[in-house]
This record gives sequence, C-alpha cells and structure tokens, in this order.
Amino acid sequence: MRCVAAVLLVAVALSGCGLGPGSDQSGDGASVRVTRDFGRELLSAERFPTIREGETVMRALRARRDVKTRFGGGFVQSIDGLSGQGAGGSEDWFFYVNGIESAVGAADYDLSPGDVVQWDHRDWRETMDVRAIVGAFPEPFLHGLDGRRFPVRVECEDAAADPCEQVKDRLTQAGVPATGATLGASGNQEVIRVVVATWPRVRELVSTRVVEQGPRESGVFARYTDGGAVLELLDERGEVVESAGPETGLVAALRPAEKEFVWLVTGGDEEGVERAAGAFDGRTLRDAFAVAVTREGPRKLPLEASP
Repeated sequence: MRCVAAVLLVAVALSGCGLGPGSDQSGDGASVRVTRDFGRELLSAERFPTIREGETVMRALRARRDVKTRFGGGFVQSIDGLSGQGAGGSEDWFFYVNGIESAVGAADYDLSPGDVVQWDHRDWRETMDVRAIVGAFPEPFLHGLDGRRFPVRVECEDAAADPCEQVKDRLTQAGVPATGATLGASGNQEVIRVVVATWPRVRELVSTRVVEQGPRESGVFARYTDGGAVLELLDERGEVVESAGPETGLVAALRPAEKEFVWLVTGGDEEGVERAAGAFDGRTLRDAFAVAVTREGPRKLPLEASP
C-alpha cells in the first residue's frame, strides 16, 4: 500500500510540473492564482513552467491545491478548505482565464501556453455574471483566449494626449502590438478594444453605456451618474460606499458579446483619464476585477462594505 501511495503522490507532483499525459506544448507555461473577495486577498499563486496537451484548468488546480468537487467532479466545492455554498448560499468559486469568465466547467477547459487562471471565492448576491476582469494584465492582450491571440486596438479621444500614449507604451512594453483608431471605429468583433477617453465621450458608445446601469448589467462595481460628474463606488451588494468626483479614474473590462472585448481607461474629466492611464499596468491591476483611481491612489472594486 505504501508503494502504491508513493506512486500516486509522484504522479500528482509530476502533473503539476506539466509532466502528465500528452506532449509538451511550445510557448510559455501557465499560472494559477487563487483569491477571495473579488481579488482583494491573494491566497496562493502557482507557476507551471510547461503544460501538456489536454491539461485542464481543474487538473492544474488539483495538482497543487487541496480541492473538493461536486456535480461529478466538474465543479469546485472547496479549495484548501474554503468552501462555496452552492445553490443554498451566496458565495462560491468562479474562475477566469486571461481575465475572461469561463462559460464551461474547469474540467472541460483546456489550458493554452501563457494562460493566467484566477480562481476567486466571492459573494454573488448582486450578480453572478462578471464576464471580464482586469486582474490578468497583460492578458488577454498578450495571449488572447483558447490559444488564439486577438488584434488589439486603442481608441482615444485625443491620440496625441499623454494618457493615450501611456496606454500604448504599456502595451508595447508588455510585448503587445496595438493599432490606433478613433472612438467608435467599426469592426468590433474579435478585436480587443482599449477605450481611452473621458466618460462623456465613452458613453456615446453603445457597448460601454451599460456601466451606468450598475453591476447586474455591466459586472463593474462602479456606476457613473450625472453624465460622468459622479462615479459611485459600490460594495459587493451593489450599495454606494463613496461618491467620487470626475477626477477619479476607472479601469474596467467589459464583454458585451461573446466575441467583443472592451477595456475602459476613463474618468469623468481629463484628470480622471490621466489617473486611469497611470494605473494601466500589471502591478496595479493584479487580481482586480476593476480599479478606481482616486487622489489617494488605486482601489480595487468592489469596495468593502461599510460596517
């Protein structure tokens, strides 16, 4: 029995190094991060130098963490003892690959080289549907989705302004080629758009105006009112914790349709856009669902509920 146990332990360990069934895939390995409360707290971070064909998100997670599943092993019940509550509760585990919420279970999602997986344990009473987050930057710009890289287009209110140049520079530094375009350029499917503009201009785009409707519609725990003069910063219940002025920046991701991806680098005025552009980097955005940038600095959204 001891020999059998030892063999099983070795097999599990090897699978975590990308040495399970299937041949090695060329390119970067993969990362698996575990967080809670909308990315506010990092619980663990694992790096897989290589991954093999057929390596799933579930298999990678189980290789390094203590995982219990439900529904025949296809969905995660608990990670390292932190449990979801299922249909009878209001907290559960959700996972994202390169900042995009998966439409299939972890056991059916095959990893691709370069993937950044984030498992987050969160409250879903306000919304279960948060389709895109910013916490995997420079993903999905760098490796795309399902092993397919998408064109990246930076749409600016003023192409010569510092925020526009800063966003383009950050993408270039991350190894992401990007083209420039005017706001609302045609051809929005299968392109990742980064919209850099004040909110009064951003809201002219049909796919972005949803932010004004709150997290149940947008998945973003912030809401513009008064045409951009006020940015309401919300808690996980969708309640207003603070009302910020137009000088507050916002970096958020939307997925209006299955093949449409939009990142917002915005603010109520030019000062707010400058603050948002300054936060457009991996260190500031790491694990966040969205980020508001006040005069005091960046803050992950949703904010913690008031006592």
